Amino acid sequence: MHTLKELSWFFRAYWKRYTIGILFLFLIDVLMLWPPRLIGETVDAMRNSSLTTQDLTRTVAILLSLGVGLYAMRFAWRHLLNGGALILERTLRERLFAHLTRMTPSFYHRKRSGDLMAVATNDIPAIEQTASTGVLTLVDSLFMTLLTLGVMVTVIDWKLTLAALIPMPFLAWSTAYYGRLLHERFYLAQEAFGEMNDHVQQSVSGVRVLRAFVQEKEDIEAYRRVSEKTLERNVSVSRIDALFEPTIAIIIGFSFLIGLGYGTYLVFTSAISLGDLVAFNLYLGLLIWPMFAFGWLVNVLQRGGASHKRLSELLVEQPDVKEVAHPVTAETPNTVEARQFSFAYPGSEKPALTDITFSLGAGETLGIVGRTGSGKSTLCRALLHQYELKEQSLFVGGVPIEKLSFAALREKIAYVPQEHLLFSRTIAENVAFGRPQATEAEVLHALKLAEMSNDLAQFRDGLQTMVGEKGVTLSGGQKQRISIARALLLDAGILILDDSLSAVDARTEEAILRHLREERAAKTTIITAHRLSAVQHAELILVLDEGRIVERGTHDELMQQNGWYAEQYRRQQMERDVAG
Repeated sequence: MHTLKELSWFFRAYWKRYTIGILFLFLIDVLMLWPPRLIGETVDAMRNSSLTTQDLTRTVAILLSLGVGLYAMRFAWRHLLNGGALILERTLRERLFAHLTRMTPSFYHRKRSGDLMAVATNDIPAIEQTASTGVLTLVDSLFMTLLTLGVMVTVIDWKLTLAALIPMPFLAWSTAYYGRLLHERFYLAQEAFGEMNDHVQQSVSGVRVLRAFVQEKEDIEAYRRVSEKTLERNVSVSRIDALFEPTIAIIIGFSFLIGLGYGTYLVFTSAISLGDLVAFNLYLGLLIWPMFAFGWLVNVLQRGGASHKRLSELLVEQPDVKEVAHPVTAETPNTVEARQFSFAYPGSEKPALTDITFSLGAGETLGIVGRTGSGKSTLCRALLHQYELKEQSLFVGGVPIEKLSFAALREKIAYVPQEHLLFSRTIAENVAFGRPQATEAEVLHALKLAEMSNDLAQFRDGLQTMVGEKGVTLSGGQKQRISIARALLLDAGILILDDSLSAVDARTEEAILRHLREERAAKTTIITAHRLSAVQHAELILVLDEGRIVERGTHDELMQQNGWYAEQYRRQQMERDVAG
């Protein structure tokens, strides 16, 4: 019942649909009480030899009319209640998806992809069942039970009714006991399903690595263990699930036995008629569905409750970074500034960046280099405001980042991350992802700037070539260049390339950088790289080490300093000359 209470917001929003559906259910339950009484009266008339052809015809006509009417009303409530539940499922999916898009990277560090998929694919349908089957069984079993018992007590015999209900307390106890076990086991089963989803997702994504390290058998064995765990937990749910109907059937069987035995005695003592006994047993038969429905209701509610708990645990999560209530408009375009900026990842005591200071004017290029793990990508992510930052330390367009709206900040910045994610769509759709309204000419121009035109000509379908899951049909360099083209198509004031030229050769890199200088003369560019030739044209180069700036200046100034930058540049030039 708690789950239905939690969903009250939805029932209030669609109260007309549910009210009409429940009204049809009530009418069906009322009309279902008529046939047993008609049959009982017919039996008594036959026994008394008073049944006429006209009476029998009238009874058959009434029963046929009831059948047609009940059919129409059953269609109506199914359309209303089940349709409403499907609306709930769609609403919850949209709410979950919107919530996931708002969450920051730290949320995805804590949550497994498999668990998130399990909530969307398994838990939300279980909640939908609560809003359809749960409401149906609750209302129908309650109405049918009360109405049927009322007729049995008032029309047939209250003593016979009371005797037939003796086994019912055992039904209440057993369903409550099974329901508690079902809730616990279903929650664990859903968790196991999430683990299995997560394993499959990682195996499919990393299939090349698995094959490269010849780990197919080990991964299959690991999957077998996860799937067996999922199977065991689902079987434990099924064991409890399987006990519901037999338990209810046994208890109802005892009710029939008592009703038939005691009812026969009442007939012999003339306390009730034979027709009353026939009607009573038919009414008792009408109680079979409510009793089964009651057990089913407990089952559905417990499953829905466990699933709703898992969904709620996700939806109550709040993003680490909250948008400012009253955002400010940027004063100057395309400028970036850091003032003694320091940052530590959530949950980490060691700072990832310490005392970072620089100023980048419109149209300038900033190069960021350093050893692996020195903080280059962290600085790029900070500029995107993916994490909570120290106030008044990072500025875009002369305004502190924390005072800009998310939309305004991200409209200003085009970002190409190290991990190049392409969708299982065409090349054109991937490039135009940020600007779906872009023309084919604009897409082709962006690909030309990213030095992808020659590769594109080799594809049979050109722009309409499907790139496969995560760009599986493309090389690493092709994926990088399509990602760069996607960012260039946005024509944002600030472009961040986070080591986005690592998979292309030196000649292609030089051509791309030349295109960037020509096309983005008035716009700002930030480039992080391991290959120093990618940043040697920058107006300012920062060398990071353990999150601190250890060298800064132009390429010529850094070469004169004869530090890490100069040493690394000479080594890379020697390697290039030897390779050439």
